[in-house]
Amino acid sequence: MAHITLVLPFALPLPEFAPDLIRAMNTPALALLLSRTSSATRARTAEHTYALPHETWLARALGLGAAGRVDVAVAAMRGFGLEPEGGNWYIVSPGHIQIARTHLTMADTRQVPLADDDSRALFATAAELCESIGHALRYGDAQTWFVRADDWTGFETATPDTVVNMDLTDFMPKGQPALAYRRLQNEVQMAWHAHPVNAARETRRLPIVNAFWMWGSGRTAPAGTQLQTQPLASVAVPGWLGALGDQRLDTLDRLADLLSTDRTLVVGPLAEAAQAADWGVWLQVMGQLEETLFAPLLAAVKAGRVSKLTLVLSSREGLLETTTSALAQRKFWRSPTLDALK
Repeated sequence: MAHITLVLPFALPLPEFAPDLIRAMNTPALALLLSRTSSATRARTAEHTYALPHETWLARALGLGAAGRVDVAVAAMRGFGLEPEGGNWYIVSPGHIQIARTHLTMADTRQVPLADDDSRALFATAAELCESIGHALRYGDAQTWFVRADDWTGFETATPDTVVNMDLTDFMPKGQPALAYRRLQNEVQMAWHAHPVNAARETRRLPIVNAFWMWGSGRTAPAGTQLQTQPLASVAVPGWLGALGDQRLDTLDRLADLLSTDRTLVVGPLAEAAQAADWGVWLQVMGQLEETLFAPLLAAVKAGRVSKLTLVLSSREGLLETTTSALAQRKFWRSPTLDALK
């Protein structure tokens, strides 16, 4: 029998929307999983953080961060089959910065689709500029690159999902190397401004890739270091997060196969709708997860195939962690409710 930990980013609606959304949800299996528990804890997010609650939770669980930091660059590199040659590495996320009336914001990378060919063309231009100042740039996937910057230490940066739709002034890199970073950012922006990739994107009415975000620093650990406490599988998550696990799935069709051993499962399709505050789509995705995820997990718990199920649900503002089991599901006096989502 396995212990399964399910991490659901953005499964907690924002408090002002929660009552209406809960009334609209049709997720009886999730209600049972959240109501008949053996433990439940809730934590609030600090006012200003550099990572979202589920990112901090995962980093801590995998031994990749502490005190609100998510230091995942080196582990993610190895997940992409790249071996860092020592030194200090950061994740580079190409993206789209928008000019609002009074400030700058960064678009959700999920809404800035970037094909591999286009990404590699932009990468080649950025790599020349990085290497001209002594910083190696490596390619993971279309939206996940890595830069080595041994002299850029003490660099405080936030994860891309943390800064989505926020005033970037509050999250601009701080620390001694911040000026050098901004200079490199400006040079890359100018080179990309007239790039054929962006010209073609404008023709197709796609957001141009006009900036990159650097974050997630990490120093190289010895080769072969075990960084995961248990197997990690993921569905619909950013590339860097998927690279931390042993399985990255396209769908939940093989869910039953994942329940035979202790495992953490990160399921991320709620993120895009929640970041855009598109609660209609969020409800639709919740309904799909009821059929493909919550109901099968509830059945596995009741049948004893999963000895313990831990749910880690998050929003931008906080995190809920609950645990259930076959014994807890026998607490028939606890009426199924989704009130825990409030």
